[in-house]
Amino acid sequence: MTDEATSDAHAEQFLTFELAGEAYGIEILKVQEIRGWEPIRKIPNTPAYLKGALNLRGSIVPIVDLRERFNMEKIEYTPTTVVIVMCIHTENNGSTVMGIVADAVSDVLDIHLNEIKASPNLGAKIDTRYIRGMYVGKKNMIMLLDVDKLLNPDEFMDIAVLPLEPEHK
Repeated sequence: MTDEATSDAHAEQFLTFELAGEAYGIEILKVQEIRGWEPIRKIPNTPAYLKGALNLRGSIVPIVDLRERFNMEKIEYTPTTVVIVMCIHTENNGSTVMGIVADAVSDVLDIHLNEIKASPNLGAKIDTRYIRGMYVGKKNMIMLLDVDKLLNPDEFMDIAVLPLEPEHK
């Protein structure tokens, strides 16, 4: 095996996106599709960060607003707002499809595993369990998220049986 092939074997691709002017990344292999923002169905009695659900080819897909999940300032959705649809895996539920709302999609980066810095220790009161690590790029620092932990499908297990409210724009 050549040095280049060995090097490529230890790299992963990450889809980067923006939230409040900051860069975040998720494993590209988790991403099923990227959609423009569209009206979704509200789901009663769910956390505020769970915006609702989309009917995606017959499947109910919960949509989480990461700005609200991270306790950031809410903004109006714009033409650049996207929903990133992903396949999430957990020990209890196997796999499920969920979506996240992001301000905009940026790029796909090849990141070598040795370039990923450990999550910062921000003390016991700051929850960093969903941060996979940090990557320092040429232009900015990118927080790499562990979406399997961040979205925790166990919180949304019964979503398919909840009544949906009419679509909101």
